[in-house]
Amino acid sequence: MQQGHLVKIFLAALMVVVLSSCNSFSKLQKSGTDTEKYKAAVEYYKKSDWYRAGVLFEELIPVLKGSTESEMAQFYYAYTQYHQQQYLLSATLFKKFYETFARSDYAQEATYMYAFSLYKDTPQFNLDQSNTLTATSALQDFVNTYPDSKYADDCTRMILELRQKLERKAYEKAKLYYKTSGFNIASYKSAVISINNFQKDFPDSPYNEELAFLKVDAEFSLAENSLDTKQKERYQEAMNYHQQFIDKYPKSKFVKQSEKMYATSQEKIDVITKREEEIAREKEKLKKPDANRPAKVTAAN
Repeated sequence: MQQGHLVKIFLAALMVVVLSSCNSFSKLQKSGTDTEKYKAAVEYYKKSDWYRAGVLFEELIPVLKGSTESEMAQFYYAYTQYHQQQYLLSATLFKKFYETFARSDYAQEATYMYAFSLYKDTPQFNLDQSNTLTATSALQDFVNTYPDSKYADDCTRMILELRQKLERKAYEKAKLYYKTSGFNIASYKSAVISINNFQKDFPDSPYNEELAFLKVDAEFSLAENSLDTKQKERYQEAMNYHQQFIDKYPKSKFVKQSEKMYATSQEKIDVITKREEEIAREKEKLKKPDANRPAKVTAAN
């Protein structure tokens, strides 16, 4: 009972402090001078009260323009938004800062925080990666501009992490085309194109072994379901992809499956070639005159 009573007293006292603080902040907003607001904003900032500091700095920035406090007010305001996880807003504010105060001692840090804020806003790999591309570019620009910066190593690490995210996204996209192809000719084609693009963009990816095999499979399946006039060309392409696959991954677990498709492709090509030769012979026969047929009699003039 006594402990419960003490807890109630503590909560009541805390409520008084909170209400007093709110009233004090509200009073400062309404009637405080710019000097008082700036001093309070800095104090709130030092105490990590990002919300109150941010509110005051936002109010002060327009009226402080041209003053000595203007630079730090904008710098601190950007950080208040970053700490409240408003990463796109903080990125915008940090970028505005280093563009406005290019000679500031804080310009390099602001440039880094612009890129870092974009990095913090990047989505999971399975979502749209437009922000990831923007963040990667910003981080690379920072490294190029400040190669000796204390932030350079962190930027390089984040660039690698974001590229892995883009790699995973591209891998899943290529596999999705493959998985949904079924008897859909367009999806088979898209799977092959996506895998080719992936191999160009990520030549050292650990996913390339699997995708190289899936490209053989997709091209083989494309040939199987193509019109007769397209089959020979596509079986040949599947055989080419197989050769590329085993040249690079001779010990892959997919080799036997790929070899089976290669053999089937060769058999199909042989059948098609024989049929083409028969058709060609038949056409030649039609062109030649029949020896047993009497020649046409030409009427005398």
